[in-house]
Amino acid sequence: MKFSLMLNPQIPGSGYSQEENARARRPIGRDTESYQKLLDEVREIAVHADRLGFDALMMTEHHFHSEGFEFSVNPLMFLTDLAARTERILLAPLGLVLPAWDPIRAAEDVALLDQFCRGRLRLGVARGYQNRWMNVLAQRWRASAARSDGSKDDDRNFDVFGEVLNIMKMAWTQETLRYRSEVLDYEVPAPFDGIEGWPAQEWTKTFGAPGELDDAGRIRAVSVCPRPYQNPHPELWQPFTISDRSVIRAAQEDILPWMFTPNPDEHAAKARLYQEESAKCGRDYKLGEHTGILKIVGMADTREEAIATYGKSMQKDFAAFFGPFGYLEVLRKEEDDRHRPISPEKGDFKRMNEVEMALLGNPDDVKRGIRRMLDRMPDLEWFGLFMQGQQGVLPLDTVKRNLELFATKVIPEFSG
Repeated sequence: MKFSLMLNPQIPGSGYSQEENARARRPIGRDTESYQKLLDEVREIAVHADRLGFDALMMTEHHFHSEGFEFSVNPLMFLTDLAARTERILLAPLGLVLPAWDPIRAAEDVALLDQFCRGRLRLGVARGYQNRWMNVLAQRWRASAARSDGSKDDDRNFDVFGEVLNIMKMAWTQETLRYRSEVLDYEVPAPFDGIEGWPAQEWTKTFGAPGELDDAGRIRAVSVCPRPYQNPHPELWQPFTISDRSVIRAAQEDILPWMFTPNPDEHAAKARLYQEESAKCGRDYKLGEHTGILKIVGMADTREEAIATYGKSMQKDFAAFFGPFGYLEVLRKEEDDRHRPISPEKGDFKRMNEVEMALLGNPDDVKRGIRRMLDRMPDLEWFGLFMQGQQGVLPLDTVKRNLELFATKVIPEFSG
């Protein structure tokens, strides 16, 4: 099994609590001094994780977060900075929200980072669920935030995601790209019949890709450069796969799903669906192979110390921020009324421990939690530490100590 960190960069406090700092510098997301502190912390964590032997570092994409939480505006640029400071750890935007991107610009930027880090890139691709920014940045495709409810808007997001990914793959794998997309109303070249008046015709005929020009000197295709370092492109990942249709499409596209389904039995059921759908496409994965699970992990020498250190900050952030987006549903238990949403009051560390979204305790407690996953999926490939309620909230030394305990006490037992 391999191990990753999932960072939600958060602007840290400054001599007092993170909340007090955010109030004092509102909107803290536009405060340069505060953002520089975030950069310093994330860089130190990345270098630390690289040296400790973690296999990957993941970071999401969000915009307009004036509150200073989940502050990773462009994960490709952020990870480019971290690529220059690390040596071996894999780097994964988890994920690039495709309906908010031009497909060719996205393909180029991904290829650049893959070249910069010489193949250490794993590309997470996502649909985008936050309407504050998705409705703005995805308007060119008449798309909005994903709802995962089967609505017309949700279907549109689903279709745009698939088409952007399709064009990106063509840009990576074809020497020249010529394509008309009805889904996006998008042409390559534009106009599709050819771009006339290209001044450097002789130069392109001599040195360009075959097929870019027709006999009349019109641009009939484009060559997207550079190509990725990895052939044909970086391995694709997808967060946080919950719905069955997302699991099925991930299997069809050979995308590694990171599942946010904490209960070991429910996670195994999703992994089995992925395994079965992959087999239909000719890929015979073992149960848990080519899948990942994400959990909050907080470690100390004793369980009581771990709960005291991580419990309060963990539950406040999760219930207050992620709860309104529907993530409290991962805390649902059989005895809960299925016709009523999970209340924020239930988003505490006790409930997180009970449904095994969080593993808080000493190293043996955490190892037992991981074994429960492996009992159901012996070939689980990836385990991710969700750093929610840690960086930016707790002292940096505490965050680094958590990683050290995991790397020295837990990873050796499962990575052989």
